[in-house]
Amino acid sequence: METFFNYIRRYTEHPISEEELLSLQGAFKPRKIRKRQYLLQEGDVCRHLSFITKGALRQYTVDDKGVEHIVQFGIEDWWMSDRESFELGSVSSYNIDAWEDSELLQIHYDDWWEIRHSIPAMRILTAEMDKRHAVAAQKRIHAAITLTAEERYLDMLKHQPAFIQRFPQNMIASYLGISPETLSRIRKQAYLKNE
Repeated sequence: METFFNYIRRYTEHPISEEELLSLQGAFKPRKIRKRQYLLQEGDVCRHLSFITKGALRQYTVDDKGVEHIVQFGIEDWWMSDRESFELGSVSSYNIDAWEDSELLQIHYDDWWEIRHSIPAMRILTAEMDKRHAVAAQKRIHAAITLTAEERYLDMLKHQPAFIQRFPQNMIASYLGISPETLSRIRKQAYLKNE
């Protein structure tokens, strides 16, 4: 929980009382998942919000041809869920699984609703999370419709280098919306430019 408490303090300056910390500790449940184990499967309702304390996860869909399309990666200090399914109680179109053995702090929707309304620091944190999520989604859409494949890769290399180190090339290609062959060519060209 200390990792999570430090995360809260990093994004909100509002003080948290001992009583509030105990409430948070009671609301969030630790969970371990093994590499390739599902956190959520397509067709289920996402009932938990997960904070990653250790490990790496991915959120993706699989098309009719069996091709995976990765929409999100998550590593330490990131949140993972299907936001639409979690907030609306709708059936998820996504799978979320662990790429590494992972440790999470999970909270059920009902508990999340309660703490974000009863603990001022969590209201502030929720607003900050929503803002960051909206900005990231807007940047992702902009990159997908305006940047070349090489520019998308270089942007990821600049802003999310941990993803490139933690996930295999085929997953990075899927996330960027390009083929593994195209990514391989881009990486080779970037390497040659830096020699």
